[in-house]
Amino acid sequence: MESTMENLQERLLEHLKKIVRERDPYYASGGHLFVREYIRSQLSQYGEVEVHEFDVRGNKHPNLILRLDPAPSQKQWKGSKMELPILIGAHYDAVPGCVGADDNATGVAVLLELARSLSANPANYPIHLIAFDMEEYSLQGSRAYVERLKQQNQKLRLMISLEMLGYCDRTPNSQHYPKGLQYFYPNTGDFIGLIGNIQTIPDLIYLCHHMKTSVPCEWLPAGLRGLIVPDTRRSDHAPFWDAGYKAIMITDTADMRNPHYHKSSDRLETLDLDFLTGVCKGLITGISHLL
Repeated sequence: MESTMENLQERLLEHLKKIVRERDPYYASGGHLFVREYIRSQLSQYGEVEVHEFDVRGNKHPNLILRLDPAPSQKQWKGSKMELPILIGAHYDAVPGCVGADDNATGVAVLLELARSLSANPANYPIHLIAFDMEEYSLQGSRAYVERLKQQNQKLRLMISLEMLGYCDRTPNSQHYPKGLQYFYPNTGDFIGLIGNIQTIPDLIYLCHHMKTSVPCEWLPAGLRGLIVPDTRRSDHAPFWDAGYKAIMITDTADMRNPHYHKSSDRLETLDLDFLTGVCKGLITGISHLL
């Protein structure tokens, strides 16, 4: 098991070395293109990569999608909820002047390792892995993709957004919260957070149960659309909430813990690779057995 964890951490680090660079689509278009093509090349090892293009200010931007079939034993359940896909997304763009190690190279690295694992060991559901563009510009990549899903009347079992997964601070009072939540959650920033709309409560409990064997885990139900705690809406799951889909954000809580959020100091050396590896391992286990 230790050797497997070491191998997983090594692969995550190799992904991070490729992705951690300036990659704003306008101010660092070369880095943006490099990372996009790296993601495409990695995902294409496991199947055909579909490109979903959307327009922003007359420019085309791509979301990259890999679809994985469920385990053969589940294909008999045609017409049941077992046929509905789980969509797992992570955005690959970053803010200008920032190499975005935690935001969101960590999410993309885990997405790529989920592709590796779930292609070799299929889950109970079809899995759609998607690398979103333009999250840092008002979630435009995920908004465009949700519009497409609604036009197609596509139902989902669940959407999971991977948003900043690699920053950990084990000192007391390192974790902050929107007003009121500090009375219910730890003040030490050494856990991964799962935040979902009200319909996902069984999934939040299930995933947290499986993930906490690899990494400390806390979960938060955020109402129907997260409007009661607006900070819970700050990633690609929010358009799915607005469209009525079940969706969960997995996060290290961004600037409520990480002082490097949206700064040039959000660099590879600030990440906790043991923590990130635990998050990835926990997600692989939880998603593989999601009921």
